[in-house]
Amino acid sequence: QVQLVGSGGGLVMAGGSLRLSCAASGNIFRNNAMGWYRQAPGKQRELVAIITSGGSTNYADSVKGRFTISRDNAKNTVYLQMNSLKPEDTAVYYCNYRDTYRDGWGQGTQVTVSS
Repeated sequence: QVQLVGSGGGLVMAGGSLRLSCAASGNIFRNNAMGWYRQAPGKQRELVAIITSGGSTNYADSVKGRFTISRDNAKNTVYLQMNSLKPEDTAVYYCNYRDTYRDGWGQGTQVTVSS
């Protein structure tokens, strides 16, 4: 089992910044990917950014150049630095852990960007 605990959401004005963190604990496999997805009201959950244990990253086109994902493998923690936030970034953000055998989710953290 893998447990994920996310933090860092909140309310910010457009153009502002937030940093999300997510710590994984439990039986962590050496080769894994961690990332962030988001779900806005009435919409499907979508990928925001993902990073592998080797450091490869992938971003949604809508956040490229504004968001940066990083991780500390020693702490099994992934971070999402969100800059130049827009009202359309408003959503519940979910941390995700994935390895060969498992796919786990954090509890979600609300990000609200006011115009």
